[in-house]
Amino acid sequence: MTLLSLRHARVRYGPLEALHGVTLAAPGPGLTVLLGRNGSGRTTALHALAGIVPLSGGAVVWDGVDVTGVPAYERARRGLCLVPERRAVFGSLTVRENLALASPDPTAALDAYPRLRPLLERRADTLSGGEQRMLAVSRALAARARVVLVDEPVQGMSPPVAARTYALLAALDACVVVAEQRLPSALRDRPAVVYELRRGAVVFAGEAGELGLPGRSAGRA
Repeated sequence: MTLLSLRHARVRYGPLEALHGVTLAAPGPGLTVLLGRNGSGRTTALHALAGIVPLSGGAVVWDGVDVTGVPAYERARRGLCLVPERRAVFGSLTVRENLALASPDPTAALDAYPRLRPLLERRADTLSGGEQRMLAVSRALAARARVVLVDEPVQGMSPPVAARTYALLAALDACVVVAEQRLPSALRDRPAVVYELRRGAVVFAGEAGELGLPGRSAGRA
């Protein structure tokens, strides 16, 4: 069992505080969803878990060990894979070369997204937005990481491909954390831990099926 958590985490961008003492825990294997509108702090929380942004207070704990001071590249070496919302692929490399960075054998990635097969020799920056997201997510699938963090994984994808993407992420033997603006319909009936952030604070923590129910408990976790 892998557990990645933020404990009373605070993040500042200059004079502005983006996270106000956020506490959340992502178990694995399993799926955790961070919800919130732009400016809610969901991407900042994801980047804090990855070590992309430093904390001004609180801690990041991975399997009971405080990794707050561990740099992002070292967390990656320990098995953490981040798929950011933007610049998630190497545009000057071909699809095949991008996949090779994650695994010498692209079979698993191509089985996940057969649409990438005829694009293997294309440069990644010539792909459509949805195709680039497929490539970025397929690299994360092939990496066999212990922790997979994905910011808006299905941006630009068709509904059937988006549903397949969520199914692939949910099936990983890893701690998977995705950040979305709203809970995707494909996840409403799947076991998932959900945190809703608003203005840098957690306002809901519970199961996916509880979100939006009348009388659901809201409050900071």
